[in-house]
Parts: sequence; C-alpha cells; structure tokens
Amino acid sequence: MGLQAGRLASRSRGVLQLQRLPLLLLLLLSSSTREAAAQGDTEVPTLYLWKTGPWGRCMGDDCGPGGIQTRAVWCAHVEGWTTLHTNCKQAVRPSNQQNCFKVCDWHKELYDWRLGPWNQCQPVISKSLEKARECVKGEEGIQVREIMCIQKDKDIPADDIICEYFEPKPLLEQACLIPCQQDCIVSEFSPWSECSRTCGSGLQHRTRHVVAPPQFGGSGCPNLTEFQVCQSNPCEAEESMYSLQVGPWSACSVPHSRQARQARRRGKNKEREKERGKAVKDPEARELIKKKRNRNRQNRQENRYWDIQIGYQTRDMMCLNRTGKSADLSFCQQERLPMTFQSCVITKECQVSEWLEWSPCSKTCHDVTSPTGTRVRTRTIRQFPIGSEKECPDLEEKEPCLSQGDGAVLCATYGWKTTEWTECHVDPLLSQQDKRRANQTALCGGGIQTREIYCIQTNDNLLSHANTQKDKEASKPVDSKLCTGPVPNTTQLCHVPCPIECEVSPWSAWGPCTYENCNDQQGKKGFKLRKRRITNEPTGGSGATGNCPHLLEAIPCEEPSCYDWKAVRLGDCEPDNGKACGPGTQVQEVVCINSDGEEVERQLCRDAIFPIPVACDAPCPKDCVLSAWSTWSSCSHTCSGKTTEGKQIRARSILAYAGEDGGIRCPNNSALQEVRSCNEHPCTVYHWQTGPWGQCIEDTSVSSFNTTTTWNGEASCSVGMQTRKVICVRVNVGQVGPKNANGLSKGNLELLQNKILSRGEEHICEQRPLCKGSDGSSLMRCPESLRPETVRPCLLPCRKDCIVTPYSDWTPCPSSCREGDSGARKQSRHRVIIQLPANGGRECSDPLYEEKACEAPPTCHSYRVEDTQMAQVPVSSLEHPTGCPRSTGRLRAWTAGKRAITCRKQDGGQASIQECLQYAGPVPALTQACQIPCQDDCQFTSWSKFSSCNGDCGAVRTRKRAIVGKSKKKEKCKNSHLYPLIETQYCPCDKYNAQPVGNWSDCILPEGKAEVLLGTKVQGDSKECGQGYRYQAMACYDQNGRLVETSRCNSHGYIEEACIIPCPSDCKLSEWSNWSRCSKSCGSGVKVRSKWLREKPYNGGRPCPKLDHVNQVYEVVPCHSDCSQYIWVTEPWSVCKVTFVDMRDNCGEGVQTRKVRCMQNTADGPSEHVEDYLCDPEDMPLGSRECKLPCPEDCVISEWGPWTQCALTELHSTIYNDGILVIRDSVKRISSLYKTGTVEFGLLLNSSTGISIPGPCNPSGSRQRSADPIRQPADEGRACPDAVEKEPCNLNKNCYHYDYNVTDWSTCQLSEKAVCGNGIKTRMLDCVRSDGKSVDLKYCEELGLEKNWQMNTSCTVECPLNCQLSDWSSWSECSQTCGLTGKMIRRRTVTQPFQGDGRPCPSLMEQSKPCPVKPCYRWQYGQWSPCQVQEAQCGEGTRTRNISCVVSDGSADDFSKAVDEEFCANIELIIDGNKQIVLEETCTQPCPGDCYLNDWSSWSLCQLTCVNGEDLGFGGIQVRSRAVIIQELENQHLCPEQMLETKSCDDGQCYEYKWMASAWKGSSRTVWCQRSDGVNVTGGCLVVSQPDADRSCNPPCSQPHSYCSEMKACRCEEGYTEVMSSNSTLEQCTLIPVVVIPTVEDKRGDVKTSRAVHPTQPSSNPAGRGRTWFLQPFGPDGRLKTWVYGVAAGAFVLLVFIVSMIYLACKKPKKPQRRQNNRLKPLTLAYDGDADM
Repeated sequence: MGLQAGRLASRSRGVLQLQRLPLLLLLLLSSSTREAAAQGDTEVPTLYLWKTGPWGRCMGDDCGPGGIQTRAVWCAHVEGWTTLHTNCKQAVRPSNQQNCFKVCDWHKELYDWRLGPWNQCQPVISKSLEKARECVKGEEGIQVREIMCIQKDKDIPADDIICEYFEPKPLLEQACLIPCQQDCIVSEFSPWSECSRTCGSGLQHRTRHVVAPPQFGGSGCPNLTEFQVCQSNPCEAEESMYSLQVGPWSACSVPHSRQARQARRRGKNKEREKERGKAVKDPEARELIKKKRNRNRQNRQENRYWDIQIGYQTRDMMCLNRTGKSADLSFCQQERLPMTFQSCVITKECQVSEWLEWSPCSKTCHDVTSPTGTRVRTRTIRQFPIGSEKECPDLEEKEPCLSQGDGAVLCATYGWKTTEWTECHVDPLLSQQDKRRANQTALCGGGIQTREIYCIQTNDNLLSHANTQKDKEASKPVDSKLCTGPVPNTTQLCHVPCPIECEVSPWSAWGPCTYENCNDQQGKKGFKLRKRRITNEPTGGSGATGNCPHLLEAIPCEEPSCYDWKAVRLGDCEPDNGKACGPGTQVQEVVCINSDGEEVERQLCRDAIFPIPVACDAPCPKDCVLSAWSTWSSCSHTCSGKTTEGKQIRARSILAYAGEDGGIRCPNNSALQEVRSCNEHPCTVYHWQTGPWGQCIEDTSVSSFNTTTTWNGEASCSVGMQTRKVICVRVNVGQVGPKNANGLSKGNLELLQNKILSRGEEHICEQRPLCKGSDGSSLMRCPESLRPETVRPCLLPCRKDCIVTPYSDWTPCPSSCREGDSGARKQSRHRVIIQLPANGGRECSDPLYEEKACEAPPTCHSYRVEDTQMAQVPVSSLEHPTGCPRSTGRLRAWTAGKRAITCRKQDGGQASIQECLQYAGPVPALTQACQIPCQDDCQFTSWSKFSSCNGDCGAVRTRKRAIVGKSKKKEKCKNSHLYPLIETQYCPCDKYNAQPVGNWSDCILPEGKAEVLLGTKVQGDSKECGQGYRYQAMACYDQNGRLVETSRCNSHGYIEEACIIPCPSDCKLSEWSNWSRCSKSCGSGVKVRSKWLREKPYNGGRPCPKLDHVNQVYEVVPCHSDCSQYIWVTEPWSVCKVTFVDMRDNCGEGVQTRKVRCMQNTADGPSEHVEDYLCDPEDMPLGSRECKLPCPEDCVISEWGPWTQCALTELHSTIYNDGILVIRDSVKRISSLYKTGTVEFGLLLNSSTGISIPGPCNPSGSRQRSADPIRQPADEGRACPDAVEKEPCNLNKNCYHYDYNVTDWSTCQLSEKAVCGNGIKTRMLDCVRSDGKSVDLKYCEELGLEKNWQMNTSCTVECPLNCQLSDWSSWSECSQTCGLTGKMIRRRTVTQPFQGDGRPCPSLMEQSKPCPVKPCYRWQYGQWSPCQVQEAQCGEGTRTRNISCVVSDGSADDFSKAVDEEFCANIELIIDGNKQIVLEETCTQPCPGDCYLNDWSSWSLCQLTCVNGEDLGFGGIQVRSRAVIIQELENQHLCPEQMLETKSCDDGQCYEYKWMASAWKGSSRTVWCQRSDGVNVTGGCLVVSQPDADRSCNPPCSQPHSYCSEMKACRCEEGYTEVMSSNSTLEQCTLIPVVVIPTVEDKRGDVKTSRAVHPTQPSSNPAGRGRTWFLQPFGPDGRLKTWVYGVAAGAFVLLVFIVSMIYLACKKPKKPQRRQNNRLKPLTLAYDGDADM
C-alpha cells in the first residue's frame, strides 16, 4: 500500500504535499504493521536506491594496469527523481572509482579478439511453432559464438575494454538457416551379377551406391543390394562344402630373449672362433679382418638412429563349412598348407629429444609498427620410425616474441626520399603535328617534370653519426624493398611562366622642333619627336622593358624652340578705320605651349614670334560673300623627300554672289582653295636601338653587405653588373655613326665613343672634338639625353654545387653456393644525384655506380645417403619356420632384410645425419621383404641392361641373365621356356612429327627495339609499335602419339610469324587560320579563328577536340575596336546650285553637295581612304542638302554653329543613418530613377552627406545653335532672320546618357607558346549610349563614371597529359611446369593516367606468350591385382600393384601413356601428392557362402546445399558407400551393415532433381527421378509432386468403342460421340453419320447416300472412287474441339467484312479539299558538337 500511495502521489504532483504527509505516514505504518504481523521478519521495502552512471575513461600515467576510472553515484527515489545522499543507505553505496587497465597504442600488437566457432544453428522459438506444410527453403535460426579478448603471447583472457579500444567487439550472434531435411539419394541399380554358383541353385545380386547422404534429419539410405535366386546347369560332381581359410597376421612379436639364444650358441661360437684363428695366420688377412670389424663398429654407431629389431608373427588357419561353421582340417584336403609363421620388423615410433632452449628474439630493437619478432627452438631425432606410418614430428618450432629490456634501441625505419624536380619540360605535351616541336626553347605554360626516388634509413641519426657529418650529406640509399610506405610520385605537372610580350600604343603625332634639352639650349639644331608608351606590364620586372621596341623616334631639325604660341580661336573680322564693312583684320587668341603641347605660362613664350593678326574682308551689301576657311586637312605625307612633299589644303565656298550694279565680285575657283607645305622635315628618322642585356658579371667593387651565404658557409650570391649595346639607328637604313674627323677608323671610333658613353663620361664630349663633327656639330643623330642606359646592376644567381648521396652499402655476395654455377659473381654500390650543378657550381665528377668482384664463393657441399648391401636375416634365427617340402629337409621362408644407412658428402666425407635430413631428402626404406631360396629353387643373376639400339625401326634389343650356383646342375632350371635367360624387346622407332598447339601469342616486339615516338621521351609514355613477332607453341609426338621433347623434331619450340603493332596516330588538325576582323568596328566584339580536321585519330592516338558538323573547331576571343579608328571626313559644301530661280539671277533655292569619305584615323589625323563599311553608317554625314542662295541685296548669315548640349537634371540625394537613399530633383519633388536601354546613372560627386547624380534629360530643356550675320542687307533687301535656332531635348534623339558595360568573361586564353597551364580570362569595357550603341570611351570618361571592374583574371587550362606506362615486367615463370597450355605473362601498369585531351591508356596491359611444350612425366599406380591368398581358398591375402612412368600433355582429357622409367629418374617418387608409396596391401577373399561388403564406390560429385540454384553456404559434401554381397541365403544373419562415408569438398555445384516420365503405354508409364546432370537416381524428388505412373479408370471402361483417357475418364474412340449420364459417366458411344462425296468417275454420283461406317475400319471404296469426311465437333472429353471455334471466328470476320464493303459502296463521297501549298521545311540536324571520332 505504501508503494501504491507513492505512485498516486507521483501521478498527482510528483512531490509529497505537506498536508498529505501524516496520512501517508499512517498508511505506511499500518501497512508495515500488517506485513510484519503476517510475514514475520520480512524487510520493509525502501523508497530510495543508489544509482550509478557508466564508468569513465581509464586515466593514469603509465600504460597497463594501475589506471583509475570513475563514475557518478547518486541517490534516487524509486520513481526516478534524485534526492539527497543521506536518504540512501550508506552501507550499500557503490564505489565511484576502481582500478583499470590503461590501454596504449602499442597494446594493439599484444591483444586481439579471439573468435570462437559458430555453434549449431538453433531454430527461433516463435518461428518454430509455425511449421510449413512443405519445406521450401528451410527454417530461420540463430547461431552464437564465444568472443573474448586475449593476450596473444600468453594466451590468457583479458578485459574486453582493452580490445574494444582498438576494434569494436564482433557480433556474438547471427541469423542462420536450417535447411530442409534431405533424404538419402542413391543411384540406379547395376546389372545383375553372374550366378554365385557355376552349377545348381545360386544367387545373383545387383548393387547401387549413394549419390548424396542424408542431411539435416533426412531419412536414411535404402538397401544398396538386391538379390535373387538363379539356376545353373545341374552339378555333375559333388561340390566341396569346405574351404581352407587363413586369418590375418598377428602383431609382430619379439622372439625369445637374446641371452637364452646366446647361451645356447656360446659354446659353438667359441669353437668356431678358435678354428678361424688357427686358420688365419697371415698378417695381411688379420689386418683386413680388423678393418672390417672397425667399419662394422662405426656402422653400429651410426645406426643408433634406427634400432631395427626382427620379430615374428603368426596367423590362424581353419577349415570352414559353407554355413560358416568351422570343421576339422582334415575336411580341407590339399597337398600344401599355407604358412602360419613369418619374420617381421618390430614397429618403432619416431623418438625425438627434448626441446632445446629458445633462441634469442629476432627482434633486437624496438619497433612501434611491428614490435614482435620470432624465436626458435629445435630438437633432434633419436630414433627413426621403423614400420610405422606416422612421420616424425616437427623438429623446429617458432613463436612470436618481443624485444626485451627497456633499453632496447629503436629499430631502423625506412622511408622514401626524392631528388629535386627536374626542369619543367613542355615538349611532351605537344601533339605529333605541332610545329613548335622544332623550336622547343621558347615553349611555356603547363609541362611535366620528373624526379627520382630512393629508399633511405629515416632514423639514421639515432644509429649513426649523421649529425656529425660536415656537409650534412643525405642518407645513403638502401635496398628499395625496405621501404613499405606509399611510393611518391615521380612525375608531376608544372608550369613555365609565359613571358608577357611588350605591347605599345600607336605613335603620337610628330612634335615641334625643339631642343634636346630646353634647359641647355645650344646650337641651331634640334629634334622633332614622336613617342609611344607601354600599355601593359611585361614580365621580368624593370628589365622586361628591354624587350620592348623603341618608344621614341627623332628627326633632326633646324631652328628649334622649346616654347611656342598656339592659336586657339580666330576672332571676328574687324573692318579698318571703324567702318561697317570692307577690309579688316582678325585677331588670333593664343596660348603658350611647350614641346609636348601642354599649356604653360605665357612668359615662357617671350622669345617666340607672336602670331600677327589675319587680314580679312567684311562684305558690304551686294558684295560677294565667302564662307570661312575650312580647317587644314591632314598632311599628305609624314615627311618630305626627293619624291614626296607634304601638303595641306583648306577651302572655302561662295555663300552669295555680288550684285550687278556694284559690289565686289566673287573670286575665281582657284582663289577658293589654299595649299601649304607641311612636314617639311626630311624622311630621316632616328632612334636608339638596344641590344639584349649581357650575362650578369660579378662586380667586386660592390660591398659584400648584401651578399647572401648558404648553409655551407660559402658565398654563393652576389651583386653583379649587366651591360648592353646601345646604338643609334636610322629607320630603314641601319646603324649610323659620326664622320671620322679625328683620323680614327669608323670601327675604332665607334668603340671609343661607346666606351666613353658607357662609362657615363659624356662630359668628355664637351671638351674634346671626339664626339663632334668637323663643323662642330654633334655627330650623334639621336637625342643623347634620351639615350637608354647601358649598364645596370643585377643579382647573380646562387651557385649550386652537385650534391650526391653517399654510396650505398655493397650488395651482398651470394652466401650459399649454387651447384654447377661457375660464373663470376659481382657486387655493386650506387649513389643518387639529389641536386644538379647550376650557375657555375661544382660538377658531378665522381662515378655514380661501382662494382667489384666477389670473393671466392664457399665450396658447395652436397650430401647423399649411402646404404650398404641389404642383409638377410637368417631363418635359422627364427623358430619353427614352415613351408618347404618335407622331402627336402630345407627351410623356405620370406624374411626381413635390413641395411645400414650413413650420411656422406659427395666427396665421400663423413656428415651428420641432420645434414642429410636437411639437404638430401627423406630417409630411404630401412627394411624390405626378401626371400631365402630353398634348395629346390632355381637361382639366377639379375637381368642385365638392355643392349643399345643401333638399327632402324624393327630392330630389337636384348638383356641376359645366367644360372648361378647349384642350379646349373638342375635340369628344370635349364628349361628355357620356364626360365628364359634372354629377353628381347623391339627398339623404339625414332619417328617424330611436330604440330602446332594452342593460340598465337600477342604481337611482341624484339627486346630493346621499342620505337619511341617524337616528343614522348621526357614524359615517359613511349608506345611500342612497329614490326614484332607472334609465337605459337610446337609439340613433338612419337609414332605412338606420346609427347616428347621438341628437340626430337629439330624445333626450338615455336613457330614465329611477323606482325605489326600499329603506332598511335593523334588527331591531326590544320593550322590555325588568320584571325577574323573584330565583329564590331566600335567597342567590344569577338574575333574568330578555326582549324579543320585533317585526319582522325587511330590506334589510341590523342582524341580530337569537340568539332562541329563540318569538322571544324573554333577559337573565339574578345577584341576591342577603337571607335575613332575609322572616321567620316567631309569636304566643304559646294556652291548652292539654284534649281528654283528667283526673280533675279544668282539667287534662289537649290542643292549643294560635298564629298564624304571614310578614312583611317591616326595620331597625325586622317591619313588613308578606306572602304565605307569600316565606318559607322549611322554616323555618316549628309552628302547633299537643300540650300538657299541669298540675292545680292539680302542678308547673308554664316553656317549654323554646333548645337549646345542638353542640360541634364541634377539629382540630389541624402543618405540617412538607416542606410536609406532618398533622391530629390531640382524642383524638390521625389522622382524615381529609371533605366533606359542598358545605361544606369553614374555617380559624379560623392560626399559624406549627399551625392549629385546626373539625371535623365530634362524634358523641359532645349538645345540651340546660332549663326552670325556676314553681310547686312541693302535697303530693299531681306532683313537678317533670327540667328538662333532651338529644339526641345528628347532622349535618344538629341540627348543621350552614357554608362559603362562589361562583357562576359572570355574563355581561358593561353600564350601562343603554351599548350596548357595558367592563362588569362579577359572581359572588355564598353561605353554604351542610352540607345544601346557602343561609343568611344571618352564619353563615359568625361562623365567621370566609376570603373571598379577587374578586367583580367587568372585561369587554368587542363594539360593534355598522355597516359604514362611503366616498362614491361620480366616474363613470369611458366604457368605450367609441363604440358601444352603453359603461358608466360608480363605486365605493365599505369603510372600516370591520361588527362584532358591526352593520349588514352591502351587496353593491352598484359601480354602472354606460350611456353615451350614439355612432356609431363609422372609416376602412376597400376591396377590392383586380384586378392591372392596363398595356398588357401579364402581369408586374408594380399594384392599388389606396380608403378610406372607415364607421359601426358597436361590436359584433363589426355590419357597418360607409359614410357621408360628413365624419363622419371629425376622426378621425386610422389603419386597423387603422397610420398608414401603403397604397392602391397592386405585384402580379404570371402569364402564360399560368406556375406561380405564389396569395395568402396568412387567418391560422388561434390554437391552443395542449394535452394533454387543458390548456395546456402554449408559447403560441399562427397560420399561413397559399400554394399552387402550375399552368397548364401542361410547366412543373412551374418551379414554386416552397409557402410557410408562422407567428406567435405570445395569445388561443389548445385544440383536439382526433377521427375521424368516416359510416354504412356496403355494405361501405364515409367516415372523416375533425374538429377540435373542427367543421372537417374532414387530419392531427391518431392514425393508430393510425383507424376502418376498408372491412369486406369475406376470403374473400368466397359462400353464398346471406349477407352481410358489421360484424365482417367472413359472416352469414345474417333468416329464416335459420347453419351453421358447425369452423374458425368459414359453410358454409350454413338456412331457419327458419314457423308460420302462421290467422284466424277463414279456412275452413281447422282445418288446421295448416308450410311454408318466404322471409322477405324478401312474404306471399302477403291482408291480414287471417292472421299469421306468425318465431322465430329466434340472431343473425347465432351467439349467442343478447337477447329469449331476457328470456323466460328472466321465466319464472323467474313460477315464484318461484307457489311463494311456495303457501307463504303453506298456512302456519298465528299468533295476533295483544296491542297495546301506548304513549303517544305528545311531539315535541320541537331548537333551536339561531337564528331564521330
């Protein structure tokens, strides 16, 4: 109740209210009282509990145990809220800290997760309750495993937190699948065997084997054997009912003790020794006996490893009845009984010594990355195994270890080191057709640079004296295999800065003749100058201007002046003497200017001639009126010479003619034009020409305070001086020099003058006549004050000496000898250049590679096992031997032979047995069975070798043997038929034929003949192309089809055929066309150039760029045309030609014309007439206009002056603190800024409080122009009109706004000398008028508009980097040691992928070549012989087999063919991977009537557990079985159980099983189960889906003409129709009527008969008499046949067709519509810019 009250309280408020506290206490008290009364001493439940947080990170100073981790501990109410600690019991408070294991990074090598195996898959409980009726895939389950963290070296568990520090804990459980139960599957039965008896009644059997074992709880296998009784011919004689059976040999037992046998023979041996001692008295014989004893003693010492002990074994022999019961031996009567006693070798297991101590750890230093090493311990063999199949255990054991001791030095670490990058080379990026390959020195932009890499010891300073090296040489290179880190790049993209070519402005106009130095005005000669300036910033700093063309040209002139008056405006004509008209003067308004045209103070022109007033005429009434003179035209030539003279023209026209009754007449036409000379200076232009700066030479006069020093303390950088040649050049002539006034030759005089000037000693020229001519004038034709400098300081580049690494260590000489290798061995060392010399540094003189001969290699010791003659163990040493005929009294037995084995060197020297175990291979057999011939046996020598074959095919070779001993006297031994002494054998025929095998290899170039394409050598992307060879292997066969060495066919093993590897060809484009004109004549436009495709790429060449539909590629760059480059130039108006004559002559309305020409504008003015399309047609002035010629008495006014500019509205704005801009116009009202065209209003004035902005054209404003009266009217003449003309200002008509417009960024533009890399994107700035027309920039500049845009920005063009490949590797070893299918492979890798439009990587990265064909020789077992039981009918016997040498071609379908054993002489005796050769084994021969197991079947195919062809991951399984064979029915109770054996396999497949059925035969058919590979089996197919094998109807079909159908229903035969009952059963079969259609020949064709004919019986009509059709619409199942539906459908279609045709025939035709004459639209092709390459 207390808890319930607490929950109620927490639900209401979450805290206890004070007024409820007494009630709660009463409840708690009463509840506790009742519980105490009811339950005695039960604990009162507490309301407060201790809570703990997770443990924090382990903290501590040292790694390992000893760290401390903490956690939070607090007291909480049972409802979850936190309270004071005092409310909880302090006695049970958990600890808030504990000891822990601090994990460090190096613990990763010591600790790891140990993953246990997954246990058996257990079904999920919830899933297992729902069982499916039919198992399809299996049942879902879960399997778990054990995972623990262990300390690897001690194999002890550790805390999981240690391993979790490095790797999360692996999953403890996973989902699994319990497959469906799989029953046992067996094969079909074999054919019946022969009858077990040759006469009488017997048994015959047939067997089957297991194809797939039962799995996952499936049912077991059925009986594998079936048998049946068979009858043979009656027995003529009584068949024996007994058989002699021998049992298995017993274990080998030790004979009687040696002491007992020796005691019995001791007396006899002493007597024999005495007799031998008496007989041997010769000292030499005694010495031989002594040596033999010593040798035997030594052999006994060596034989301590194999203590061979001979024992004996026995076996039982019994006589058995057919029923299996034993009988007396007398019932088994035979002449000779089998042996029951024989000698044997006592089996001894291998004995080894105890383990020796562990060797020191191979890791003697501390390595953080791999701290573990290995240590080794060994043991030796004390006793070799004898007669045991178990081999000796391992004699060496290794385990990981750590370097001991805190003072262990750090291990040597290795890392890659790189040399400096080479210079940046651009030429590898050029395409094959690029003409810049011829001149690669000027290339720039993106390129490739390379470097070398080598391996060094990185912590060399810890192990050596690297810090004490004087020059701090780089670490010496070591073997590259020691560096395991990522290999640094050996190539990289680089950039050669492209020089920015100097760009200059056009020439300015020629200036006035001025002094060379206005501050020192001497002489009477000066210069006219014209200048140009550098418009960009050429690269190279201040020195870059040296590559610019000359910026000043000078023309010598006479009477120079530094200041002159310039007329600004001509005043009005003022008549003389104050008259109103007549002759007068015009005063010129002038300013003082300097030689640069700049206005200066007027007092500077005090020495200049002031312009005089110009005479003029103010026409009086009725005088001829002429217009003002036009401006002088531009000078026709820039200079004057013998054939050229500069002229300027100005003209005026007649405005009004004079009256006839007085007045000054108009002049003739020649007086209306004036010509004056201009540019009278000669065409001898001079300028200073500078040569290139020379080499920077060290200047020792400069102090060394600015000299830099390098780390080696030597001065490597200093200040030097550069000089260059400066000469005065006359344009189009060449260098000019002074006249020789001093008796010096011209050359010497120039040298002397240049020397004086180069030293800066120009003052010498002032005192000496060396620099002046004979007339005292300066010999220099160029302004000396403007002479460019000839000397400048420079910074000498730092000298870089060659730096090389120290020599590497000498490569090791071979430590182990190689047998038969007599070649000289050499060792080498090398070093690497890490800095190439530069700027006069020390060259690399020492060699980089050294080699020397190795010392004499150690003598090769080869070992061999030497065995003595096999010794026979005498039978007399054994007891109770049997077997020889009793009549001879001699013994005959198989005995055990043994031999002594010693280890010898090849030179015969003594060696330890351990050396032979290591170098000489396995120990030969120590024992073998042998036979002691009995007295009656014939004895022969061994067969000799076959004689040599000297003849051709058909010759024979022989071998012989001879009779030895007493056998020579025995007649039976002389019988050559039984014991032949000579054997013959046909010689092999030496007939061989060669034939090619396999496919052709890849085309392979000869070694060292790879053609390197031009330009790819630096980049390393050489492509192999040209003529090569491809190879096909040749196989040689003998006349028996056996593979032999190819040398037998006089072949080197290959067929060679020439082939061609085509060279890659890059995409070839034409050269760039010339740039087109700028698309705009004013402002920003584009210019275009193009290339067209000449040849597509092939064979992996560089691809083409994006091409258009006509196979062209374009480059479009922005351009800017000066708007004043071409201008319209007009001549004065002609005299007004009167077309409407007034009342008087020479006046009235008419037309006047003028010439308008487009001319190229230069600094000197318009110079050359060009085509009109180059000028803006919108700005073309009028060439004709209407005019009015005043009469003589009328007023004459001048031409209209220029229009005044329209006033713009000035907008005032104020910027408030909140950032709001308020704009007000001049009438104090808010107006909105608007934008017309593309122009926005520019900012004119900026202040802190307000700005003034030119607003739009003031619509209330106007502009005006004026004219001046020239001739006053006479009294009767017309008065002068108003001389002022006004018009309103209209935007985009006579008032315009201007603003800057910035174009889009251009594409990335490279230098002409660059292929890729850094470039520049540009954009243009235009001044655009408010009507959208581009105008000259001066209109925007006059407004002072801001220009804060960046016009250039850097960009990058991707380099076309060709794919770079490594060199071909060496040819690999042959994939097969022998056979036809061996291949050698070599590979190459991509070291640099291609980029951009570079040449792509080839697909051929691997080449193969067939290996020379070699026969595959191997040892092979023969077939087992039948089980032989000597001298008995059944029991345990032996079966034997032989081994032979066979040859094959290595393929799976080639049957091995036997060859002579000499071909396998050098092959280790291994058969099927097993060194244990078994040539004899025991077997069991069943006795008549025995029930036994047959031999094991072959292993089945490897089968996987699959569902719908998908492997479930349980692995493959193979099975074999043994079936039971019964010979007597009475002995069935003695039969053993059939056997089954399985093993796992790897190369399994999924098999499916499905039911197969034969065709029906009557009411039955055969149904069987078949595996997917065509094998018929029993089991495997689902029983529920088994097809029916019987289709008998129930009840049977008893009606006439009925039969049982496949649906197990009674149906009628053809020609009869079914009559069904109400319960769907057949009642009867009714005959279908037959319609007989008679033929023409039938005389009775006119009579139609209908009769019933049995459909299955032959027609009684003769052939050709008539045709009979049977129409039976219903099928056997009572349903309509298919053809009935077809006929109905056809009739319906025909009916629809007829109705449609009737409707169309009756329908009225409509009037044809008028054809629309639509034009054919042109076919347009959408092109994506990519040509078909």
